[in-house]
Amino acid sequence: MASESAGSHAHARGRPHVYLEDIPLDEATSRFHAALGRAGGPSRTPGETVPLPEARHRVTSGAVWARISSPHYHAAAMDGAAVRAGDTTGASEKTPVRLMMGEQAQWVDTGMAMPSGFDAVVMIENIQELGDGLIEIMQPVAPWQHVRLMGEDIVASELLLPEGHLLRPTDLGAMAQAGVTEVAVRRRPRVAIIPTGTELVTPGPGLEPGRGRSPSHSLEPGRGRSPSHSLEPGRIIESNSLVLAGMVQDWGGEATRLPPTADDFEKLKATIREAVAGHDIVVVNAGASAGRRDFTASVVGELGQVIVHGVAIRPGHPLVLGVVDGKPVVGVPGYPVSAALTLELFVRPLICLMLGTPVPARRVLDAVLTRKVFSPMGEEEFVRVKVGQVGQDLLATPLPRGAGATMSFVRADGIVRIPRGSEGVQEGQTVRVELLSSLEQIENAIVVIGSHDLALDVLANRLHQQYPERTLSSSNVGSLGGLVALSRGEAHLAGSHLLDEETGEYNISYVKRVLAGKEVVLLHLVYREQGLMVAKGNPKGLRGLADLTRPDVTFINRQRGAGTRVLLDFKAKEMGFDPGRINGYERTAFTHLAVAVAVASGAADAGLGILAAARALGLDFVPVLKERYDLIIPRVHYESRLLQPMLAILREASFAAEVEALGGYDVSSMGQVIAEL
Repeated sequence: MASESAGSHAHARGRPHVYLEDIPLDEATSRFHAALGRAGGPSRTPGETVPLPEARHRVTSGAVWARISSPHYHAAAMDGAAVRAGDTTGASEKTPVRLMMGEQAQWVDTGMAMPSGFDAVVMIENIQELGDGLIEIMQPVAPWQHVRLMGEDIVASELLLPEGHLLRPTDLGAMAQAGVTEVAVRRRPRVAIIPTGTELVTPGPGLEPGRGRSPSHSLEPGRGRSPSHSLEPGRIIESNSLVLAGMVQDWGGEATRLPPTADDFEKLKATIREAVAGHDIVVVNAGASAGRRDFTASVVGELGQVIVHGVAIRPGHPLVLGVVDGKPVVGVPGYPVSAALTLELFVRPLICLMLGTPVPARRVLDAVLTRKVFSPMGEEEFVRVKVGQVGQDLLATPLPRGAGATMSFVRADGIVRIPRGSEGVQEGQTVRVELLSSLEQIENAIVVIGSHDLALDVLANRLHQQYPERTLSSSNVGSLGGLVALSRGEAHLAGSHLLDEETGEYNISYVKRVLAGKEVVLLHLVYREQGLMVAKGNPKGLRGLADLTRPDVTFINRQRGAGTRVLLDFKAKEMGFDPGRINGYERTAFTHLAVAVAVASGAADAGLGILAAARALGLDFVPVLKERYDLIIPRVHYESRLLQPMLAILREASFAAEVEALGGYDVSSMGQVIAEL
């Protein structure tokens, strides 16, 4: 069914639309803007007059003209003496010209009005005072030399700034000099943001996870509890409106965050109707899909017209584009990344249109993709990437692609667009990256790929604290994955704790094999306690690794190539049991904290990890052994200017103490070189 007819699509009151379209991005945008044009909007917002101090980052609604000239008089441009230029002809150090102050010259300071009848200034350093008001001029001046003529900078009535100009601090200064005290600017487009969902909890002081089970009946429309500070399972902290409002404000709009609206057709209808009456754009967050409690499309269809319901993009497919009373209503998905992406694609252009400004283009550069990315052929995909410069190469590493992975947007340096009809991008292929970070930030980022450790998080914070231009960018792929990344030139260093089953030595044999031919420095970071993380009180009574084979115990493992997984396999072999017998051996997590969360949430009875992670999540800990964790650094990077601040921190006693305080760490050898290979 064509989207233009969606507004008249028959539906039962209170029931959502049960279809989604797959409209290509460009077509969806064209349909939306065409429908808005037919409905008489969106038009540019009206002008309003504001004082200059309040005008920064506003957009002019008309041309700005100079009221006075600047300077508005002939002004001395130097300290010295105002003279008639003709009186200084022939002056030199050998044949100075003598002038009488008052009659033939007058003292002036920079910025003073030129005395009547004088047309030049002799600089003070070219004047010799003789006494009795007599001076000698050592150098001649031409007419109007060292004088700022009236209107030299600005002439009264000239155009200062055109309509549609984004005002900068320098613009405010120019207007003030030209006698402008207030300026007409576009009213900021008013954008209402409506979070929807009976399960939403408004953040506030004292918000803590509840201990009860999810009260599923309380999430039904009309029966939900009012938001409280009890964060029971099934409740979701309402954070998207903070993100969306901030984006709107960055783009020059005025955002109104409305309270969460329950999943109730009539309540949502009343909220949208009221929001449309008082705003230029309405954004409804969540409820845009086709689930039983997704009412956005139905409500928009009843109040006005649904233009598009479903755009062939990823993330962000379940999108509603509609028009109500001539105003745009955009239903963005509930997942944070989808919401932010679709807001930028569809709401930012509307704000710019209302302000009369172009949509700013991001800087784009080429980078080499470090991992293969598969993509569905029917959708245009926006892949978040971490960008790092290793040597002369710019590398783009894909981040987690889930629409709910908020931290992937926090950590992203750029976005790679995979066009509709493509199955993905191959590893090693050059891709175009739309930058979210500055090139300077990328050039000053230390790229760490490998095993996860909390000490690296402490190091990242300390590095940026002491050296604000530096950042530590970590990607957790396991110890072996880190060495492979180094072999391909994709990182500056890797964290590793790979145990050689034959020698009992850490890392060295693996480095020799994987990084053969490269000069490498093994720098010791910590010794750390590895053990079983279990729930408080150790309810299953686990005493060691052998207990993991019990049928009543569920386990969560680390990914292949992770040092912790290698350790588990080694100890199982040493103890004489097959690790494949462990219930959950193939279930994996990518960090120690992720394992700890699985145990803390009851998704697993136990996981192998470090004591610091267990303490961070309030878990009990059954020690297994003490292991060595090193930083593997190619010599070319070890000696580079980029890494020197980080290496200095690793040898600071205060940093060692901060890591030790996490628990389970021996920092006595931190910063020492273990081997040079």
